[in-house]
Amino acid sequence: MKKRKYTKEFKSEAVNLIDTKPMSDVARELGINYILLGKWKSQLKENPVNAFTGKGTAEQEEIKRLRKELADVTQQRDILKKAVAIFSK
Repeated sequence: MKKRKYTKEFKSEAVNLIDTKPMSDVARELGINYILLGKWKSQLKENPVNAFTGKGTAEQEEIKRLRKELADVTQQRDILKKAVAIFSK
C-alpha cells in the first residue's frame, strides 16, 4: 500500500472542519483515518506555528544525516577508548 502525502494546507483545513462537524464525519468525508485526523489536531494544538513541517529542506536533511554520523563516530571512539583502557592493564 502506497503512503499518501498531504499538504500542510489540507491538514489545517481538515482540523478546522472538526470545529463544525464530528471528527469521525470529517475523516469519512475526506477519506482519511480518524486517528490520523486526531494526530493532526494534537500536532496543531501543541505547536500551531511549526505544525506539519514534514521532512524539511535538503539542508535540514543534511544536518540530520551529519548529526547521526557524528553520533555513530563518537560512539565508536568511546568504545575504542574503553578497549584500549582494558587491554593496557
